[in-house]
Amino acid sequence: MTAQILDGKETSKKLLDAVAEELSTLQVVNRPKLAAVLVGENPASEIYVARKMKIAEQIGLDSELHRFPETVSQHELVEHLELLNNDTLVNAILVQLPLPKAIHSETILETVSPQKDVDGFHPMNLGKLLLGIEPPALPCTPAGIIQLLDAYKIPIEGKRAAVVGRSNIVGKPITLMLTHRNATVTLCHSLTQNLDEIVLSADIVVAAAGQPGLIRAEAIKPGAVVIDVGINRLPTGKLVGDVDFESVKERAGYITPVPGGVGPMTIAMLMMNTVRLFKNQQGQSLHGLLFV
Repeated sequence: MTAQILDGKETSKKLLDAVAEELSTLQVVNRPKLAAVLVGENPASEIYVARKMKIAEQIGLDSELHRFPETVSQHELVEHLELLNNDTLVNAILVQLPLPKAIHSETILETVSPQKDVDGFHPMNLGKLLLGIEPPALPCTPAGIIQLLDAYKIPIEGKRAAVVGRSNIVGKPITLMLTHRNATVTLCHSLTQNLDEIVLSADIVVAAAGQPGLIRAEAIKPGAVVIDVGINRLPTGKLVGDVDFESVKERAGYITPVPGGVGPMTIAMLMMNTVRLFKNQQGQSLHGLLFV
């Protein structure tokens, strides 16, 4: 058995084309606008933000970049975010993480208006997700995973899932989303005992622990769906995920590559969230991923 590759590049392109088509039909004076906030000169963050801004412009969104030096104070950053919250022409706000150590990230994320929180990280939006209430925006990477499973018509309801990694950005939200789609989910972490045994029982495995090669073939149920969220750079410079891809692909039924799997889906969901926030601010109803 060789696993079918879940192509995030191709799937995200179809989603972005659909967003672009929707944007072209909007009868509005001002297009939806995404404001990105970038602090410091982290090379990876520079690349990520530039890619997001480029795709936003390509599909017909307005976008603007707000840059701050590494030395910006938390107070200054909060004040600027409040200005963006009150700017009626800005529909979505992205704060690129990580922030400098001197800045309390949770405070900054809480400052962003829940109605403009394009990453879905605000406590109010995460709280709605916990309760099964569709928030204006869903965390991008978990939502991208659900979109990818749906695109390949992979059933979720009634399946056993194992999520490895309990971050607020991926692990916890994808656990909730899979649960809302009627999967039975086990959330694992660094102190989980018998990890391989738990993963081996799963029909769907989401690896998001940040440890290269953590998930090996012997821990994968034959035919399982393996979603690799990890992005790890080896000393050789090669990018790899949390899954031992070469061995696992011979045992799994479906698998995402790194790169080219979950990453492109995350950016596509960012663009979809921008439009969702715009529509929500216009009083339009939202059709989401929690319940289908």
